[in-house]
Amino acid sequence: MKVIKDSVHDHIAVEGVARALLDTPALQRLRRISQLGTVSLVYPSANHTRFEHSLGVYHVACEALDQLGIEGIQADRITAAALVHDVGHGPYSHNLEDLIHRETGRYHDDVEALLESGEIGDVLREHDLDPSRIASLVAGEGRYGQLVSGELDVDRMDYLVRDAHHTGVPYGTIDYGRLIRELTFVDGELVLGAGNVQTAESLLVARALMNPTVYSHSAARISKAMLRRAAASMLEAGATDGETLSRMDDHELLVSLRSCEASAALVRRLDRRRLYKRGVWAEIDDVPGGIIEADHGTIRRFEGEIADRAEVPPEHVILDVPDRPSMTESTTRVMVNGEIRQLGHQSPLVDALRSAQYAQWRLGVYCPAAERERVGHAALNVLGLDVDGPLISDVRDGLYTTLDQFGG
Repeated sequence: MKVIKDSVHDHIAVEGVARALLDTPALQRLRRISQLGTVSLVYPSANHTRFEHSLGVYHVACEALDQLGIEGIQADRITAAALVHDVGHGPYSHNLEDLIHRETGRYHDDVEALLESGEIGDVLREHDLDPSRIASLVAGEGRYGQLVSGELDVDRMDYLVRDAHHTGVPYGTIDYGRLIRELTFVDGELVLGAGNVQTAESLLVARALMNPTVYSHSAARISKAMLRRAAASMLEAGATDGETLSRMDDHELLVSLRSCEASAALVRRLDRRRLYKRGVWAEIDDVPGGIIEADHGTIRRFEGEIADRAEVPPEHVILDVPDRPSMTESTTRVMVNGEIRQLGHQSPLVDALRSAQYAQWRLGVYCPAAERERVGHAALNVLGLDVDGPLISDVRDGLYTTLDQFGG
């Protein structure tokens, strides 16, 4: 057994297959992958890593297994899956995930090939664990996959608390101990026991508040978009390929970006925190149909047209279109009056939070500060945006910070 001091969970005891996995190169690589990517440009203390998070998920999984009475080989499978669930992440975590998926066809939870090969595969087989079964748990498949990746998963229980702790914001602070104590399986479904609608709501509220304040903060979105564009430029220049990029750590990525002429200017801006500014910040109802669903090629074409109309270099325009708002946590299952009900059908909070998500959604067009007005007006014409008033709208509802708050 190895005992590790953690900033969130205090002491974490690592034993069995998890102890053997801990020092494999794939796990140790996660020490060099930031949990929140460019969010540290907004919250300077948000420098925690995927390694810390993986340890936390393992710890919460162990507590959940005790609560559910799961032992033996099945417990070993779940704890192994909890520890290795993030080994598929590329550099800067989710910041480059869409880019890596376009290049490789894989998302971060497509880990079967990684688990089959190298030291992780050797360790799993030495402990009589089938790597493909561990990979299926990471993907959330089957009865027990819900624990690792689902609406009530141990991943969420760790990252909300951990991200709140390291950013210093209070919104992600949930009573994960209560959540674990109330977990149970009913007809093969992972649910919260009777009387826990409010417990489920707390998870929903925490995620709903963390998203605009931390994960989708305007400066974090701009820096993420700049990093993504720099990495895409490096790929287009042939300086690396998608597979190599996907296995880099944060430090290797930055060195590669600085060494490539096509990406050097953007990464210098990130190094010095000279971020692009918002030329347009448009609400969802102001965006014509089809733009939100536009593919990567269409987005790049729009960027080129905006740059041409504004008479600025193409690399000075970034169009950032988030996915439509979604709330997967609303499908959390809770026992009510002896039957399983989805939280979205039981809690009046869900509709209110869903409305807040739509109110917070913004399409962004980013560019250097000196070109902000030209690019903004060009974007209105090219995209056909129906924006009344200023191109930059401030939301002062307490859920979304304005441009100048928190270093934005």
